[in-house]
Amino acid sequence: MAKRYAANPPLAPKRLIGYACVSTDDQVHDAQMDELRAASCERIFQEHGFGASRARPVLTRLLGDLAAGDVLVVVRLVRLARSVSHLLQVIEDLEERGVHFRSIRDPIDTSTPQGMFSLQVLGAVAQLERALIAERSKAGIKAAKARGKLPGNLGLRERRPEAIKALSKAREKLYLD
Repeated sequence: MAKRYAANPPLAPKRLIGYACVSTDDQVHDAQMDELRAASCERIFQEHGFGASRARPVLTRLLGDLAAGDVLVVVRLVRLARSVSHLLQVIEDLEERGVHFRSIRDPIDTSTPQGMFSLQVLGAVAQLERALIAERSKAGIKAAKARGKLPGNLGLRERRPEAIKALSKAREKLYLD
């Protein structure tokens, strides 16, 4: 019996395309790459981001290359965007082109209504968390200055190798775990 696809042709298989991004040049993508490979990503794009900056040439090229049916996969939401507005802008652009988005560690899959709702809620929570951290940091610096102390890590100001290495390890753990 021959299969007939006139009304409903078979869907092209989805391509899972991964994106790994770290915030600084001294960080590595290894943990993200492992998770993206385990998620069966066909291709993985790597980029060293620039903190809160939206200027990410690799991401821009990747977003332009995605086609309807593709799924953009990241390990965590913060790997894709640093603000809710940027996140929603990227997701809206993907949705208009029939591209879905999935975050491995966050319960996000934009191919479902629940996934879209979760995305919006988690994005807002992430933005609040970043704002609270910035607020606490500013308060700490202000308090240190009021006590006549220079803000920041003395070891880093003096460029001590052990302090730089400890900071690098802490960042790696924070951003890649």
